[in-house]
Amino acid sequence: MSVESFVPNQQLISMTPTAIKHFEGKLADQPGAILRLSTKMSGCTGYAYVLNAVPEAEADDELVQVNNTLTVAIAKDAVDVLRNTEIDYVKEGINGVVKFNNPNVVNECGCGESFSVQE
Repeated sequence: MSVESFVPNQQLISMTPTAIKHFEGKLADQPGAILRLSTKMSGCTGYAYVLNAVPEAEADDELVQVNNTLTVAIAKDAVDVLRNTEIDYVKEGINGVVKFNNPNVVNECGCGESFSVQE
C-alpha cells in the first residue's frame, strides 16, 4: 500500500490591489468583459505579453477568478511561461504602467519589449 499526497496547484497568476483597481476601472464600461493574457513572439529576446479585454475566453484558456468582478483568461500556450506571474500597476510620474513580475524570466531586452524563459 502507498500513500499519495494531494498538493493543490498554486494560482496561475496573481494581481496586486492596484492592478485589480486599474483593470476593474478599464472594464467598467464593458459589461461581461474579461481580461485575456497571452504571449507572442517579439523583440530581440523572444516573448512579449499581450493583454486584452475580450467578451469571452477561448475554449482552451485557463481561467483565473481574481475576485467577484474580475476574471483573467490565460492562453493555453502561455501557461508555462506565465505560471506564478504577479501583475502590478505602477504609477511612474504621470504615467501608469502594467508590470509583470514573472519568476520564469531569465533574460529581458534592454528596452523592455521582450523577454525569454528557461526552456
